[in-house]
Amino acid sequence: MRLPILFILITVVLDAMGIGLIMPIMPDLIREVRGGTLAGAALWGGILSTVFAVMQFGFGPLVGSLSDRFGRRPVLLISLFFMTLDYLVMALAGSIWLLLAARIVGGITAATHATASAFMADISAPEDKAANFGLIGAGFGIGFVLGPLMGGLLAEYGTRAPFYAAAVLSALNLLLGACVLRETVRRPRAFSWARANPLGAFRHLSRMPGIRPLLVVFFLYNLALYVYPAIWAYFTQARFGWSPDIIGLSLALYGITSALVQTVLIRSLMRRWGERLTVLQGLFFDIGTCLLLAVVTSGTVALILTPLAAIGAVVTPALQGTMSRQVADDAQGELQGVLSSVNALAVILSTMVMTSVFAAFTAPAAPVQFAGAPFLLAALLLVIALVIYRRQVSAAAGAA
Repeated sequence: MRLPILFILITVVLDAMGIGLIMPIMPDLIREVRGGTLAGAALWGGILSTVFAVMQFGFGPLVGSLSDRFGRRPVLLISLFFMTLDYLVMALAGSIWLLLAARIVGGITAATHATASAFMADISAPEDKAANFGLIGAGFGIGFVLGPLMGGLLAEYGTRAPFYAAAVLSALNLLLGACVLRETVRRPRAFSWARANPLGAFRHLSRMPGIRPLLVVFFLYNLALYVYPAIWAYFTQARFGWSPDIIGLSLALYGITSALVQTVLIRSLMRRWGERLTVLQGLFFDIGTCLLLAVVTSGTVALILTPLAAIGAVVTPALQGTMSRQVADDAQGELQGVLSSVNALAVILSTMVMTSVFAAFTAPAAPVQFAGAPFLLAALLLVIALVIYRRQVSAAAGAA
């Protein structure tokens, strides 16, 4: 594998690890710097997570547009520099407000995911874009597995140890990038504030033929699929009585399978089916999985379904590939920035909606006890996404 691509994949892995790394130690860290109860720590943990996602939503198009103007290399290296500083600040933070400031900066620097995707678009032939976006998704899956694992192991050395380790990894990756990363933007695009904010960038891209419905499908898909990180730990405990170690095992299975799907399976499916049929089949698969998880009563069956659920991960790179081919080369960063914002918005809304639905159907006073209700909602959202996508495919075929 070429070193620049290796650097990009390591960057994505570190982005994903940065999210999961702090999960095992965050309750103890918040109580360490603020005091109070576990309930209070959970409230502040929710605030920190939401602020992180809001920053990704607001700054994704800005960072993407900056990479279209000044190049992928400087944006990635500067982001990694500030990411390293951010981890050091969190390692040294003595107040909740400093942690909040660090999460704000962290949310902005995490927009490197969009620039990394734009780099992949720059170096890919049109027919290879979806498969190479799959590598980005695989890197995220690997980071999703390694982050909580690394955070849990290093927590034995104190609540600050994971942050020091993350800072060292980020700094080493920065040095690697400085040595091997080459610039891939050949025709820089003039920077425009009107297109560097989420609404302006979305408005501009949605004027392009066929892009708007694909952005809606991308949003609905992520809104539905974030049901897993939003309620999985609560759902499996309520339905099956799983312990934390089994929950961790199931998440690791999901992450590993997702990585394999997006590095191996996606290339085979793209050659056999193409982007459109891959998206359709992936949506059908996800709908079926959500419906089964909503009603399954066996923990063993749920554990078997967990890695199978990751097979639907082919949808994201296939959608990205379709949109990337329809956007000009000098707007790839803008597109990936918008997708980063759309994804962040889906995270914010899905976390609130799915946990609220779960609480409503599992509360002692609930008229119907049904822990699987969020998965039914996710299936409904996926059906809507499927209908919109099929209409778009039909319209595109009619216009051809």
